[in-house]
Amino acid sequence: MENQELSRALEQALADFGRYLTAERARSGHTLRAYLSDLRSLLAYAASEGVTDLPGLELGTLRRWLGAQSQAGISRATLARRSATARSFTTWAMREELIETDPALRLRAPKAEKSLPGVLQSQQLLRLLNSLAEAAADGSPVPVRNRAMVELLYATGLRVGELAALDVDDLNPDRRTLRVVGKGNKERTVPYGVPAAVAVDDWLRRARPLLATGHSGPALFLGTRGNRVDQRQVRTVVNALFEALGDTSATGPHALRHTAATHLLDGGADLRAVQEILGHSSLATTQIYTHVSVERLRSSYQQAHPRA
Repeated sequence: MENQELSRALEQALADFGRYLTAERARSGHTLRAYLSDLRSLLAYAASEGVTDLPGLELGTLRRWLGAQSQAGISRATLARRSATARSFTTWAMREELIETDPALRLRAPKAEKSLPGVLQSQQLLRLLNSLAEAAADGSPVPVRNRAMVELLYATGLRVGELAALDVDDLNPDRRTLRVVGKGNKERTVPYGVPAAVAVDDWLRRARPLLATGHSGPALFLGTRGNRVDQRQVRTVVNALFEALGDTSATGPHALRHTAATHLLDGGADLRAVQEILGHSSLATTQIYTHVSVERLRSSYQQAHPRA
């Protein structure tokens, strides 16, 4: 179905919407690909029903498209995202006067399931960080880099893309802060602690010069060929560490972001301060971590209280 050939008018609308997302909404490459993949799926479904231009797109087509995906076993979270993509597209099409009425105004999708993010317990995190320190002790550049990356991810709650994009000049070692450009090109300043500062300084002094080449540029973290480290490399490192722990369901660098936020709240940090550190545009996004903390509190209560 998604390989259905589109008319020239639908292909043009898809391309124009992609340019709008890039130029006016400053969407990241990952988000852009997800939006356009969702939209191509919708337009291919519409084309299979004989739609050749945007005015032919109707609410019924949108509902049948989502219904077909639901029957195929697509998760509620993905359905919710695809429904949001359709609404964004038709809102844009209305503004561009490509359609006269918005067919997605009454489109509803299942609410995404709210799941508590994977979080490392303090002892698990300590074991992980100790293993990194031991591996980096001999000064080999890759283990030293891995230690610095993970210490910084946990210390700051950075997204993996934000970490990979850091330049050396984004660090302010004297104040132990770093400058981050997050989603929507929004810039924020994030503090980090002494352990992360020690690990990053070790990387900059001992290890980065061993990997740096003439084309390394200002990138803070480098791969073995001297290029800026990419997100896939960071994920590989973190997933290997979690697998070595053997007793956690946490996966990927985002789990370190979840862990940092949860530990901040457990330690008494203000919710709005955590929102600022994480770079969330909405406080509602940050509030999921309060649920994580409440679950941990409930678990501790049930284990410790004689009449729990």
